[in-house]
Amino acid sequence: MEESKTQYPIQETNTFDDAAVPQPDPKKKFDVATAARRVYKKFTTKDGIIGDYNYAHLFTPQLPFMKKKHVVQPFFPLYGSMPLVLGAVLGLQHSLAMLAGIVTPPLIISLAANLDTATTQYLVSASLITCGILSMIQISRFHIPFTKYYIGTGLISVVGTSFATITIVSGAMPQMYAKGFCPVAQDGSFLPCPDGYGAIIGTSALCGLLEVALSFMPARFLRKIFPPIVTGPVVLLIGIKLVATGFQKWAGGSGGCKSRPETGLFSMCPNINAPHPLPWGSAEFIGLGFSVYVTIILCEKWGAPIMKSCAVVVGLLVGCIIAGAVGYFDKSTIDSAPAVTFVWVHTFKLSIYGPAVLPMLAVYIVLMMEAIGDVTATCDVSRLPVEGNEYDSRIQGGVLADGLIGILAGLMTLTPMSTFAQNNGVISLTKCANRMVGYWCCFFLIVMGVFSKFAAALVAIPEAVLGGMTTFLFTSVAVSGLRIISTTPFTRRDRFVLTTSLVFGFGATMVPTWFAFFFTYDGDNNGLKGFLEAIELVMETGFAIAGFVGLLMNLFIPQEFDEGDILEEDVEGVSSTVSAENGTTLPSKA
Repeated sequence: MEESKTQYPIQETNTFDDAAVPQPDPKKKFDVATAARRVYKKFTTKDGIIGDYNYAHLFTPQLPFMKKKHVVQPFFPLYGSMPLVLGAVLGLQHSLAMLAGIVTPPLIISLAANLDTATTQYLVSASLITCGILSMIQISRFHIPFTKYYIGTGLISVVGTSFATITIVSGAMPQMYAKGFCPVAQDGSFLPCPDGYGAIIGTSALCGLLEVALSFMPARFLRKIFPPIVTGPVVLLIGIKLVATGFQKWAGGSGGCKSRPETGLFSMCPNINAPHPLPWGSAEFIGLGFSVYVTIILCEKWGAPIMKSCAVVVGLLVGCIIAGAVGYFDKSTIDSAPAVTFVWVHTFKLSIYGPAVLPMLAVYIVLMMEAIGDVTATCDVSRLPVEGNEYDSRIQGGVLADGLIGILAGLMTLTPMSTFAQNNGVISLTKCANRMVGYWCCFFLIVMGVFSKFAAALVAIPEAVLGGMTTFLFTSVAVSGLRIISTTPFTRRDRFVLTTSLVFGFGATMVPTWFAFFFTYDGDNNGLKGFLEAIELVMETGFAIAGFVGLLMNLFIPQEFDEGDILEEDVEGVSSTVSAENGTTLPSKA
């Protein structure tokens, strides 16, 4: 493990009031005696164990009748001493902030593959364990010998299960059932398809090589090829697609549980044998999801700082308490779950599902651009440079680690991982960028995953409660897409490129079967069948087709500026506009 030898004067590149952050001297040799004294001091002194941090501030709610106090907390830099108790508390805060995002994808993907309860519980546990293990790769930052390249960012860059894969699974699994890849019962109901899930994770592991290859390209080149006008609509459409799934769960459940009142058909959700079954869309289900939604808002308004950073988890907890009090919980699956588990307790037959390759490649491009944005934000809140050689090195290491983590996740029985952004809010809120907090976060994630009763409790959460939480999360993904799009200048050309990509993006998202009958080939050429199925899956995956069209249009349509077009904007609100007389740019107030 080795850091770059370049030194950076922090205050010259960032406008902060704190003293310049000391950087470690890579030429200084390791001294065993000095290290031993530091460890002894860490575990035997008040400063080493507790420090002088204002812990009460983290847990004090901001109620209307309470007098607000302005608390100036110390900033803990990337390198430096960190009290043990504070590191553990802030690490737990980070793990809770990302908990909902980690467990949601395996829950929804398991439902799409019709996996049994035991397998679903395993995937939730494995997701927590794997995220803890693989996050340490990003946090540690390893130098590749004899090269200038790194693996990892060296920051509190944690990873979690990517939401983008959900849209691929929701499109690929029905195709697998229709093509006979997955088993179907005599009555037409879908049977569990672990081989289909194995094909998804096998395909994702293979496609991760794309991000690994792209990581060796300069970050400036990648941002030019994949600008916000291309990646923003992709993230937006992923969120929009997922919101539909979350809303169905909010009303009681998805899949076969969904009723059709216009035909007089009403199913009992989540199933007829549930503790408190009700028709889909019942007021009780909507009320449970709404309790989660309202709690999240109340946490944001009056919650303590630690509650704000994990408001989604607090909302989920309140919804579970209400659901348990009125009899919606079935604890039989919790009782039957094993006490502990680990990765590879359940395994899946790995294979490649050809039609999913192109959409999965699009996912990794999205993950790469998300990683670049998240690493930039982490550098910013960590009070580190966001330009220069050191910054470019962290971007390169972060993207390379992101690709490798996607491959390793597939080998650890999970869909691709992505660098999480919500932890940047925790860093900003707590003013702590010390990597030791990241390691504590990884520790808590692994512990949560190993004790499988915890995962079993998450799997047993009623669908309506889970829907209230996931709908909020998925909507935040769509909002992230809007934020990315809003960073573009929005010239006439940019609006045209955005429109051309969203034509197919919105259409395929709202009418996913629009391309199902385009190809009529029914011959014996399996290679041709697989190729046509791949095209069909891409055309029916809104974010994938939008990404491909946006990429082509961005390269095909030249940038031309009209009178009044805003080109760029700085922090002081001064922007550049195109002059009507000679086409030059003039400064103006935004």
